[in-house]
Amino acid sequence: MLDVNFIRENPEAVKEGVEKKKVDKKLVDKFLQLDTLWRGKVKAIDELKAEQNALSKELAKEQKEDLMGRAQLLKQRISELEGECVAAETKRKELLNRLPNIPFPDVPVGKDETENKALREVGEKPKFDFTPKDYLSLAEGLGIINTKKASEVSGSRFGYLVGDMALLELAIVRLAFDMLTKEGFVPMLPPVMIKPDVYAGMGRLAADQKEERYYFPKDELYLIGSAEHTMGPYHLNETFDDENLPRRYVGFSTCFRREAGSYGKDTKGIFRVHQFDKVEMYSFVHPEKSGEEHMFLLSLQEKLMQALKIPYRVMEICTGDMGWTDARQFDIEAWFPSEERYRETHSCSNTTDFQARGINVKYKTKEGKKEYVHTLNATAFSQRPLLALLENYQTKEGTIKIPEAIQNYLGKKEIKK
Repeated sequence: MLDVNFIRENPEAVKEGVEKKKVDKKLVDKFLQLDTLWRGKVKAIDELKAEQNALSKELAKEQKEDLMGRAQLLKQRISELEGECVAAETKRKELLNRLPNIPFPDVPVGKDETENKALREVGEKPKFDFTPKDYLSLAEGLGIINTKKASEVSGSRFGYLVGDMALLELAIVRLAFDMLTKEGFVPMLPPVMIKPDVYAGMGRLAADQKEERYYFPKDELYLIGSAEHTMGPYHLNETFDDENLPRRYVGFSTCFRREAGSYGKDTKGIFRVHQFDKVEMYSFVHPEKSGEEHMFLLSLQEKLMQALKIPYRVMEICTGDMGWTDARQFDIEAWFPSEERYRETHSCSNTTDFQARGINVKYKTKEGKKEYVHTLNATAFSQRPLLALLENYQTKEGTIKIPEAIQNYLGKKEIKK
């Protein structure tokens, strides 16, 4: 959530920021009206309680009927106001949760993904002396992805990874963990279920995000959409010592998404599915270090892609396309030869103190003051880069060459039928 004091002191900046993210700026005014109402009731309660305390001291000295009557009226009025205060605070919090993190001033302003900014292209695109096949045709020919059987078993947007495809995923997971643990990341296998209040604190149930989530009412639990969603709350309600930052984790989990709003998109194959695996990086840092940390995480993403020698480009995401919790976002898009275009495979986000406020994660400054940390998240690998790997490393015979960086993990240099 946003800093309430910041909203109060900078309402126009907040309005401008949320509007850039396609959120109605009138919500800011509505929030401030409720905030003023709530603060007024809190002040009135405090004043009445002060009067109540003074009256209690008088009654302790002498039990007068008029004083006792006044005490009863005060008690009744305080009770009424407290009920009104709770109602106002609930509405106020609901409105606060409808406000996204605001982008940094220099983030490109745009309406959607068509206005994202390409920063650089890296790697040499493969040149084939044959017409390259798409990843699904290649995988089905090798018997390593089966969406037809998955459809029979689970429905649309599911897939089986079989044989060498399963081993290929495990290989890039090991590559990511080995590389990132050397960089000081603590390995983690987080839960894939999360309580509603914690999920809301992470900012992942706000606006239309709730439609993306799988919820089990009987258990009051959600399935996570990314390892990040339960990696952040690992330090729920905790305070770091100043010298213990940054704290970095690399986690692996299965992820679940409804893919709401993606009707008609990527219905074939496993590029956009309801269930997939992902390796995620997550950092807790000093506020003044989050910009530097963001560049560090992006550099590690590029290092991993360069290890696989998959051509890619780095995109700076515009305000209309970036995530709800993000103040700045970069994406990496891998080259898909069959489509002759780049497609998004990684995201890298600076959420500033937005998530830290929701899950109450702070650090103690050298002066002993408690402040909110900044948090960042970045994809190390998901299954999408594997699909790009199949296409970029295909041969005329329909086999797949294995990048040198993961040959030892896989135990072979080529995937054959």
